[in-house]
Amino acid sequence: MKPRKSEEPLPGRAGALILVLCLSGMGAETARYSVPEEAERGSFVANIAKDLGLTGEELLARQARVVPEGEKQYLQLNQHTGDLVVREQMDREELCGQSEPCLVRFQVLLENPLQSFRAEVRLADINDHAPVFLNKEIILKMPESAMPGTRFLLESANDPDVGNNSLQHYSISSNEYFHVYTQRRNDGGRYAELVLDRALDREQQAEVAFIITGVDGGTPPRSGTALIRVVVLDINDNIPVFTQTLYKVSVMENSSENSIVAVVSASDLDAGTNGEIVYSIFQNSEENLQTFEINPETGHIRLKKSLDYEEKKTYEIDVQAIDGGGLSTHCKVEVQVKDVNDNVPEVIVTSLTSTLSEAAPPDTVVALFNVRDRDSGDNGRTTCELMGEQPFRITLLAADAYALVTSETLDREQVEEYNVTVRARDEGSPALSASKNLLVRLFDVNDNAPTFTQAIYTMVMSENEPAGRSLGRLSATDPDAGENARVRYSLVPPLTGTLTAASFVSVDAESGTVRSLRPLDYEKVPAFEVRVRAADGGSPPLSAQAVLRIVVRDENDNAPVLLHPAPDSSAAGELVPRWAPSGYLVAKVVAVDADAGQNAWLSYELAKATEPALFRVGLHSGEVRTARAVTERDAARQRLIVLVRDRGQPPRSATATLAVALVDDFSDAFHQLGHDPASGQQPQIAEEEMLTTYLIVSLCCVSSLFLLSVLVLTANTLCKARVRAELPPPSPRCYADEDFSSDGLGVGSTGTLSPAYRYEMCMTSGSGRSEFRFLRPILPSLHSNAEAGLDKDEEPLRHSQPACDREAQAGRTASPPF
Repeated sequence: MKPRKSEEPLPGRAGALILVLCLSGMGAETARYSVPEEAERGSFVANIAKDLGLTGEELLARQARVVPEGEKQYLQLNQHTGDLVVREQMDREELCGQSEPCLVRFQVLLENPLQSFRAEVRLADINDHAPVFLNKEIILKMPESAMPGTRFLLESANDPDVGNNSLQHYSISSNEYFHVYTQRRNDGGRYAELVLDRALDREQQAEVAFIITGVDGGTPPRSGTALIRVVVLDINDNIPVFTQTLYKVSVMENSSENSIVAVVSASDLDAGTNGEIVYSIFQNSEENLQTFEINPETGHIRLKKSLDYEEKKTYEIDVQAIDGGGLSTHCKVEVQVKDVNDNVPEVIVTSLTSTLSEAAPPDTVVALFNVRDRDSGDNGRTTCELMGEQPFRITLLAADAYALVTSETLDREQVEEYNVTVRARDEGSPALSASKNLLVRLFDVNDNAPTFTQAIYTMVMSENEPAGRSLGRLSATDPDAGENARVRYSLVPPLTGTLTAASFVSVDAESGTVRSLRPLDYEKVPAFEVRVRAADGGSPPLSAQAVLRIVVRDENDNAPVLLHPAPDSSAAGELVPRWAPSGYLVAKVVAVDADAGQNAWLSYELAKATEPALFRVGLHSGEVRTARAVTERDAARQRLIVLVRDRGQPPRSATATLAVALVDDFSDAFHQLGHDPASGQQPQIAEEEMLTTYLIVSLCCVSSLFLLSVLVLTANTLCKARVRAELPPPSPRCYADEDFSSDGLGVGSTGTLSPAYRYEMCMTSGSGRSEFRFLRPILPSLHSNAEAGLDKDEEPLRHSQPACDREAQAGRTASPPF
């Protein structure tokens, strides 16, 4: 490989590589190299890295590569060494024909940042073809009257090589009549003229034969030969004469076959057959014979096949006119082919990234392509554009070299692939265009976190439901693809020191199915919340959280619990005076149910009584009242069994037993209650005396409290609003509000007992033995009573007259409260 003379030589290679064009569009000269045609594969052409001032590591890091202008890759670049070598053998005659110089153009493309450098390799011709004559035997007819010095055109030899390797001169074998003279055409081709040295004499020698040799200028030279036979004709005084020695015509390349290209005309002054002229195309070019034909009689030259300006622009046709006597002359017809816009632009993709990351930044190179139009002038000038609105744009790298780059960020979840249409359009009239479709697919990047279909999932499980039951299913979606869209579910670990719900439920990692791990007790855990996480399979994984709320559905697994009378007592003793009217409040059965909803709705009914017609029980209030007025005929001692039932399925119940004593006054109350034949116990004399003492003390206490209440009421009337804020100290009671809460059951707030029906238990010190009890209702304020209303089975009670006061006013003896 040798550098061209017009270039500055560099040691060890042919030519210097000059930066051509960066993405900014600034241009520079093209780097030129030279390499012999048919060089072996792997032959060294140049060191690109050295010419660019880069190291092999930089070439590799910037992904340097050779992008040809054509479709075939003849050269390749070693990214490690920077050497440009031959990839495939190149035949100059096959690639360029007779065109000179024969150039193989390419670009060197660098990335990060994107740069493009144009270069070309000139294929130096080698002498691999010898001149060849189309006819191995050439017959010439010459009149014996031809004068010495007369020139005769000979058939040319064909040599596809160019330059010095092409045909350079002709020679003939030694003879006494002729010598050959080599002439040069305008296009550089050479042809031979035979020059007559001495007059011919047909009578002495009717035919002269010799060898013509065509020699090229290669080293070593190659040659081709043909036999020339000169037939001497009898005298013919006049030779044909053309009207012009040179005919210049132009023809459009899209002219149809058989159309007339030119008309030549010659005349002969001879008469008869010697004046009859026959035209023919001289066989100096096989291509001319294949392209044109001439009418031997009229001289009309016609097209045998269509022309192509891009293949050949000029034809030189040698036309010969021969008269009947054998005399001939010749002229030249120069045919100039005119270009028409008959070639559609070609979009040649040299590099395509068919799969692109959706995270690719703007200005990422997607494809490299060239636009080629074989026409010339305006017909060959092209523009390039994208069809439709897409996140890409075209960047001009060099003349007719483009890059398709991204213009904005991409999102695979919105558009998975793009069908990019590149249209190239020339400037001819009419303009021609061509399109190229480039399919660009986006591969997924984990840029989307899973999304739950609900922010809060509410699931219901039954109380005491066995472990392993499915409660429901979580669902989360991820718009990514592949592993990036594979969602796995898990429970979020709770904070340290808090009650974990992981012991209650589990979540299937793949399906999101929520299952119970153990039975739950509604009364202990009515509901709970946990946080769940959905994480994808990307790297790094993305996740989202949601709230899982589990509501435990109550089952009727708790029977009603009696608060009054106490369940551990055999029977609660109540005193009813004989004068009690219908509706008189005897007692109130108080019960609660730890269940909720319908399972905790309690109803009361009288299950059994000594005299069922004497008493009735409020269905919802549990108040035991007289159904009619007490008479003297009624038994003094009554025993009532009250059934408390919830509304669960199946319902659960409890019973309360009440012992009621009908007394004329309270002095004989203890005697009747203490002599219960059913109990089988007789009171002792000491106990009766002690009970009498307690009754006297209780009466004194009640009187004192009554006087104190009158004083407080008077003070309340005088002080009005001031005293209203300071309530008088409550009368002694056995159970306060908080006393009703036991075993974790909040009666005051969460149970089934309304505050309107809470009672105080007033007992004597010996009540544990005598089973003698009083109930005092704790009434709410008048305002609360007005809002809450009264049960239809209940009789309104005045706040100012509790049960103990009514008994005192009735003149009965009552036990003092604790």
